[in-house]
Amino acid sequence: AGCTFASKQLAGCGVAFYVLLALRAELRERGEFALDGQPRLDVLLDLVALGTVADVVRLDRNNRCLVAQGLKRIRAGRMQPGIAALFAVAGRDPRQASAADFGFAIGPRLNAAGRLADMRLGIECLLTDDAAHAHELATALDAINRERRKLEAGMRNDAEALIDRALAAAGGIGAACAVFDASFHEGVVGIIAARLKDRLHRPTFVFALGHDGQLKGSGRSVDGLHLRDALDLVSKRQPLLLKRFGGHAMAAGCTIALEDLDAFRSALDDATHSLGAAPAERRLATDGPLPAEHWNAATVRLIDREVWGAAFEAPVFCDLVDVVSQRLVGDKHLKLAVRLHGVVRDAIWFGRVEPVEGRLRLAYRLGLDSYNGNERLQMIVVAAQPPRDAAPPSA
Repeated sequence: AGCTFASKQLAGCGVAFYVLLALRAELRERGEFALDGQPRLDVLLDLVALGTVADVVRLDRNNRCLVAQGLKRIRAGRMQPGIAALFAVAGRDPRQASAADFGFAIGPRLNAAGRLADMRLGIECLLTDDAAHAHELATALDAINRERRKLEAGMRNDAEALIDRALAAAGGIGAACAVFDASFHEGVVGIIAARLKDRLHRPTFVFALGHDGQLKGSGRSVDGLHLRDALDLVSKRQPLLLKRFGGHAMAAGCTIALEDLDAFRSALDDATHSLGAAPAERRLATDGPLPAEHWNAATVRLIDREVWGAAFEAPVFCDLVDVVSQRLVGDKHLKLAVRLHGVVRDAIWFGRVEPVEGRLRLAYRLGLDSYNGNERLQMIVVAAQPPRDAAPPSA
């Protein structure tokens, strides 16, 4: 109450940064600093930017400013040794750093330590001033992340098989979903829940057996259903069911007894209905067609230099295309050639293995595929659907 700070969306690192700014101002007012001895806090902005993006807070104007200033320093080569080392092991060029690098390359390597080993590895990597030590720690974090990806792939296949069997047996899934297997690893359940949620488009929990013999679950939700509120409603209706729970609208966790899994499924389903089950139809907002004159590398670089993230998404375009050819690459991604504006364009749909129809409305982001020093424009497919009518594709 009474807070006059404009942003209400700061991550913990943002709060800490402003506390330091206020402390420095107060000490300056008291005359505690010599004329040339005031601490430089801008050197911390790379850490603030990383934490803001990795914590998936809303990128309001204030947070975008913090991230933009952190990226500016990293692109200029002024960063903590640990962040430089993490960029190196991830194979990313810090001179072209983007917010997506924090979310998809740097953040996962730090998080992997907390999931499978000891989070202190990540903290030490970010804190050290020794470049050689930072490289050793970043290399260890990269190895742990590789292990995490292998573990995730196996768990995802097992979880998908559980879903397939449930669908075959019951002909469908309720308003919410919860899966468990004795082989699941507690450190990866949240990632698997997110993958299943995307497939099922309903709130999804994945449970693993904890060291204390209880089930530890992590859940992910969809727009329209506040997951923490759903758990709160479960707790109010059945006070003994949830041992612990917490979270927010889109992600939450809880602990239950092994024998209470079926009761939890039923209670979560009822709570989801009571709060208004999320829409069965998936909706995706796009920026519409991309005019042909903007199909160039300059457009990609212009977009990539900006700060995008939670509640401030990068542009997604939508066009009607004809599929010329399609094939699998790496056994898990669909590579497409599509005709758009009279030109055959490259496209890739990461994580998609099923073939697509000959004519589609594609929602996509524009990217650059670099190989052996050559760059090609590429559509990165986000979603697809049959055309609304028989209108021909753009010529």
